[in-house]
Amino acid sequence: MKNIPLIHIEAKSLAEVYEKALISLYDKGVKIRTQYDKPGDPPSIDATINMTIFEPLSDPMIHKAFPGGIENLKEYVMELSGLKDHWMKNINDSDDTRWEYTYHWRLRNYGTWKQRSLKTGNQEVTGPFRVNQIESVVKKLADVPFTRQAQMITWMPNIDLQCYDPPCLQSLHYRIVEDDDGVWYLNCNVRFRSNDAWGANFMNMFGIVQFNKEEIAAKIAGKTGKKVELGRMNWHADSYHIYGKDIADFKKRLLDKISEPFEKRVYNFSDPMIQEIYEEAEEKIKKKVKEYDLKHMNY
Repeated sequence: MKNIPLIHIEAKSLAEVYEKALISLYDKGVKIRTQYDKPGDPPSIDATINMTIFEPLSDPMIHKAFPGGIENLKEYVMELSGLKDHWMKNINDSDDTRWEYTYHWRLRNYGTWKQRSLKTGNQEVTGPFRVNQIESVVKKLADVPFTRQAQMITWMPNIDLQCYDPPCLQSLHYRIVEDDDGVWYLNCNVRFRSNDAWGANFMNMFGIVQFNKEEIAAKIAGKTGKKVELGRMNWHADSYHIYGKDIADFKKRLLDKISEPFEKRVYNFSDPMIQEIYEEAEEKIKKKVKEYDLKHMNY
């Protein structure tokens, strides 16, 4: 094969598009190596993909097969709101092995990075400039909902071209359409450079849906007084892949269960039991992060 396959998937809900995309990738993807393979790992299965979720908040929203739990989803949503921004490394310290970036930091503080003060031990914002892209996009959409300029990016070429593990998420583009009843619908285009289809994609999609709801739509509504709902989300990944080491787990947790009714493979996020687990996870997650900080961070 000389070309990387291009896959297009459309579905109403998140769980449905997730399942369809993985099965299509397994059937149509190309086998190819990655720079993260360990000796003996089989090749990954890879494709370029475009997924459209027409009603991102609709049920069934959660697929049981994704390798994680409800608490993991909550933790990722909190991470996208800045929970772990302090886990970023001092870029000028070659011995600092903490994270290279967080998506929230790149969206809210683009152009800067964190650096520790040797005098105080506190984290300081530094860098050539600072742009709060979240605030700017909300204002732009509130002022001109049909603008084509409401975009946020993560890529910083002065850092990321030499980074071992640079950002996978590249950009978020927003536009609003209004229905006959005056309701605004926030449409979103998401572009990933690289997207781990099995190990990360579902949490990525779920997290960005919640980010769009809480950090973008709700804030636009607060500025304008308009009712703002989520319209379709289009998800593009240049490399959408299952690592070779994960193929057996994918088969066991999803592919081998495909003969079961779809309803048995999914959860409704609106289910009171799921909501209870999701909401009660917040304090546990904060405690876990605090305990990690006390053990690993030298403030």
